[in-house]
Amino acid sequence: MTVRRTMGPAEWAMLIALSLLWGGSFFFNGVAVKALPPLTLVFLRVTLAALTLNAILILRGTPLPLDRRIWAAFFGMGLLNNVVPFTLIVWGQTHIASGVASILNATTPLFAVIAAHLLTADEKMSANRVLGVLAGFAGVVLMIGPAALTGATVNLFAQCAVLGAAISYSLAGIFGRRFKAMGVTPLATATGQVTAAAILLLPITAFIDMPWTLAFPTSDVWLSVAGIALLSTALAYILYFRILSSAGATNIALVTFLIPVSAILLGALFLSERLMPRHFGGLALIAIGLAAIDGRPVKALQRLMSSRKPADPEEFMGRDI
Repeated sequence: MTVRRTMGPAEWAMLIALSLLWGGSFFFNGVAVKALPPLTLVFLRVTLAALTLNAILILRGTPLPLDRRIWAAFFGMGLLNNVVPFTLIVWGQTHIASGVASILNATTPLFAVIAAHLLTADEKMSANRVLGVLAGFAGVVLMIGPAALTGATVNLFAQCAVLGAAISYSLAGIFGRRFKAMGVTPLATATGQVTAAAILLLPITAFIDMPWTLAFPTSDVWLSVAGIALLSTALAYILYFRILSSAGATNIALVTFLIPVSAILLGALFLSERLMPRHFGGLALIAIGLAAIDGRPVKALQRLMSSRKPADPEEFMGRDI
């Protein structure tokens, strides 16, 4: 399939849907984490998603590969892309609003630029990326506010946990590049990583949370668990790889701009969350940083400015006034 540089209406519709699904994960977390411990919630999320995606692969007649080397990579990817970030975000949301968590999570491309520069040979930093990273981190500092200067607080640790999740996601992006060389399809990669994550979390969750001792959750909690597993994980991965195959990695990175918007709206409408002005200021700086890293908004502005330049004065010579 040929990758399109410019997205059409179908790709834009899928991109907006993906932002709602991933933004919705912060909303679902906000509901479910009030009744379930973080590890139990994350275990349920990846297990239900793994069962769904494995069923899809079986129906398509393409079950997961059995190669040990590939499964070792699945476990590494599951740890970096699911177990660590999901757990840190869910724990962070026990102390901070879902909108704040989503904004902090939007720093993932900033950390990805740094990780790619340090760990790869073909994705080095450019001037606009350096400026983008600086603007983005300025937004993070503004969001965290004076808490970092007045001693350790639970909210500060929660915000740092979500930033840790963003770092883990960025490392997963580098780690995940190996699957293409291994000949593993994107859908199989998504299925393998959540399956490995569920296997990793099973003994840890049983030992720490002992979920069989917990009170049985209410229906709204179960609906949130189903939403985060089936919509924000399984369906989101299917959409993600569909867009990736038709529009490419650069275009799909634009979803980062949209996720905080949907998460903030859902949190405000259904969880009665309110954000402070510094949170919106931080979001603006992060958006500027992402625009600089992506490059296309800057180029579009340059083209607009050049098209509005006044004509050469010599062109008016000899004309009647």
